[in-house]
Amino acid sequence: MLVMIYGFGIAGFIGGFIFGQMALYFLLRHKSNEELLNDCLLKLKYGLVGWGFAALGAYSFMEMYKYYFVSS
Repeated sequence: MLVMIYGFGIAGFIGGFIFGQMALYFLLRHKSNEELLNDCLLKLKYGLVGWGFAALGAYSFMEMYKYYFVSS
């Protein structure tokens, strides 16, 4: 049972990370390469967005696992 929640957490993390990359592609489509390479605040702000989506995906998949498999 412990392996299942780890599996759901990892799947959610990967799914959230992929969704975060798609969101970043949408948010950064009008930025130039020069802006992306030289603006440290931009790197920090949008870098955390990707990891935030990954963490949210892992959390939501683990909660779904607990709701559907543990409580029944």
